[in-house]
Amino acid sequence: MLPDTHRGTIVPVEITCSLLETAMKESGKEKFLIDGFPRNQDNLDGWSRQLGDRVDLQFVLFFDCPLEVCLERCLKRGAGGSGRSDDNPDSLKKRFNTYLTETKPIIDHYAKSDLVRQIDATRSEEEVYGEVQRIFDEVATPTVASSGDN
Repeated sequence: MLPDTHRGTIVPVEITCSLLETAMKESGKEKFLIDGFPRNQDNLDGWSRQLGDRVDLQFVLFFDCPLEVCLERCLKRGAGGSGRSDDNPDSLKKRFNTYLTETKPIIDHYAKSDLVRQIDATRSEEEVYGEVQRIFDEVATPTVASSGDN
């Protein structure tokens, strides 16, 4: 069904969106965390066409981390045997440049609608996790407007 996945090429956005839609419907859940999508303008356009008017997007979680920290962490991960096969400085820099040219504009698009919740990912795992938890708790807890009458 997905021959492109074995060649290392990008799966067409229509297939990705259909797979996401099917998984969401079959889960029986009402809320979802979709990791790493949309990643570029083609992804965003496909999402908007296929699912945009049927999904209530609550927020975009953005882990902000400079290249130097990303390089250090990915190389350390690779040295420990749990990284990707292309975790080397040149490949990592190319991936970061792809992020800057393709993914960052998507983050900026959502920021214009005040949907981005940014996390300083240079902090410790515990601190980052705590911030993620706080954001999810904030979104899950409806705020009650007060009329000011006490």
